[in-house]
Amino acid sequence: MTRRPAAAAAVAAMPAVSNRALMIGGALMAAAALLAAAPMAHAQSQPNGGAPLTIQAVTERPSLNLSAYGEVRATPDMATITFAVVTEAPTAADSMSQNAARMNQVMAALRRAGINERDVQTSGLNLSAQYDYVENNPPRLRGYQASNQVTVVINDLTKVGATADAVVAAGVNQISGISFGLKDPSAAENQARQIAVRNLQAKAALYSQALGTPLGGIRSLTEGGGYAPQPPRPMYAMARMEGAADMTPVSAGELVVRIDITGVYDLNR
Repeated sequence: MTRRPAAAAAVAAMPAVSNRALMIGGALMAAAALLAAAPMAHAQSQPNGGAPLTIQAVTERPSLNLSAYGEVRATPDMATITFAVVTEAPTAADSMSQNAARMNQVMAALRRAGINERDVQTSGLNLSAQYDYVENNPPRLRGYQASNQVTVVINDLTKVGATADAVVAAGVNQISGISFGLKDPSAAENQARQIAVRNLQAKAALYSQALGTPLGGIRSLTEGGGYAPQPPRPMYAMARMEGAADMTPVSAGELVVRIDITGVYDLNR
């Protein structure tokens, strides 16, 4: 048997190693070319005539996410009062009957005060048993209590005190509270929006200057807040004595209308 020299065997194996090295080197070169082309799109043909596959690297632009608000003070032009007639009698029927009679007198007083029927709304009607509790004894039924609660909108603030006095004189014995509001808050809201945007723009310009980066356009803007009616506040009214000159004093004060906004600005490189 004739042996091939060792040198010849080594020479025969060299082409296979060279082909593998070429394949690895080609793959590295292709990956480097793809990275060098980013963020440009790279199209690669698909087998069987398919649409080219597009690979695109996206770099997110730096941005500012800021918030600001605008606030406006407005004078109320309407008031809402909630009051009730509460009666108690030995029987449920008597309690409801007495309550209805007094409430009719209250409604007549509201009409005389110039309140329109559309501005008067029943907001609660209750009837409940009343018990006396004595230690070591079972509860004893004392009678029944009826309550008719009404919410009234007053569009003339000069009539608020006089209206409260009138309904108390007619039979109201419980006033839950009073709140003030705006019939049309759109003008105050729009003014608050303008102030909020100016504040947001000023804040964005300040950050841009501090960062030393030019400010780009605004990417998004969201809004929150807005006009919200005040919750009722406690109010006490007492019927005027015959011949008394003063009426229950009422002060409307001011309302605060606030608009909150959030904006996202681009920063140019």
